[in-house]
Amino acid sequence: MTTVTSPIAGRAIGLAAVPDPVFSGAMVGPGTAIDPVREPCEAVSPVDGVIVSLHAHAFVVVDDEGHGVLTHLGIDTVQLGGAGFELLVNKGDRVTRGQAVVRWNPADVEAAGKSPVCPVVALEATAEALSGLHDSGDVTVGDVLFVWE
Repeated sequence: MTTVTSPIAGRAIGLAAVPDPVFSGAMVGPGTAIDPVREPCEAVSPVDGVIVSLHAHAFVVVDDEGHGVLTHLGIDTVQLGGAGFELLVNKGDRVTRGQAVVRWNPADVEAAGKSPVCPVVALEATAEALSGLHDSGDVTVGDVLFVWE
């Protein structure tokens, strides 16, 4: 069982509200999304594990049970070419829940014409595998978003 916590502060809105059909249709996997507070912040690891994929705008941490959790910082932010994002870890690093992974500013993403909404997705999971899904209301860093059975 893996408890996935919020990598950022903001308002949980659920995947259905993400302005991207790949995420809103849960094609990547089930989970939720956070509409972040519009201020400079650090996105932190939602689980203990290893960074297996790392880009300026997104990262995947796989825990010891083999569960991969994607944190995607904004929508279409790959088009920013890394501008406004600072990587704080390296691919292959072991991280702990709450450890800073990427420094960014959601307000800058929005000013660049992109949505700052952040999907947090359980890769290769079924919707039935998740419980306690937090898809509304305010969240702070470290609040439980869902439990992956």
